[in-house]
Amino acid sequence: MTLRLDFANEQEEVTLPEGLERRLEELLALAGEMESVDAGDVSVTIVDDEAIRELNLQYRKLDKPTDVLSFSMWESAGEETPIVYGDESEGDDVEDGETVELPDEPIGDIVISAATAKRQSEEYGHSFERELGFLFVHGFLHLIGYDHEDEAAERVMTEKQEQVLRRAGLSR
Repeated sequence: MTLRLDFANEQEEVTLPEGLERRLEELLALAGEMESVDAGDVSVTIVDDEAIRELNLQYRKLDKPTDVLSFSMWESAGEETPIVYGDESEGDDVEDGETVELPDEPIGDIVISAATAKRQSEEYGHSFERELGFLFVHGFLHLIGYDHEDEAAERVMTEKQEQVLRRAGLSR
């Protein structure tokens, strides 16, 4: 069983960093290892602002572009994915460091706006590659059940994102 990435670039206005697909595969492997997710398919599609605006309107009723959207197959299948916080878990008896056996099937889809990511990388003063990596890891964590609805959950998610990015050499 392995984690697999399906990569598609469906925009032409922004030149993506060379080797981006390999970098996202690396980030997927690191995030999967950190979260004990060792099997499944993750699709990432890079789009323009108009395409992500349409998806944002359709699924979130927000008529504006955004940076990243995640569509979890686990949620749509009615499965509740255990979320592991350090040594604790919600809804499952997973020991710290134990691998969670999950079906080798789609985990979900991540859609990233290249134009928005490019703008944000310039605003935040870091590389475009780092911003794309951040958005990908952020999207992956959403796919497996994390959210940032309150301050505590946001801190957990932010630390996990930064941990993966540091391990991949994409620090600020």
